[in-house]
Amino acid sequence: MPQMNLDVWFMIMHHSWFALLFVVAPKVLNHTFIKVHPYKEHLNTQKPQWNWPWT
Repeated sequence: MPQMNLDVWFMIMHHSWFALLFVVAPKVLNHTFIKVHPYKEHLNTQKPQWNWPWT
């Protein structure tokens, strides 16, 4: 009976955990924790002054 062969099930579980830990987790963490916060880029920029040409 193939259901009783635990080596096959252990290898399936082993490979799925490796795929989860080494392939999926880094991709999710790259989207979760951005290296450069986009708000910090705007802190150093100067906003242009308002230009009212009709005054």
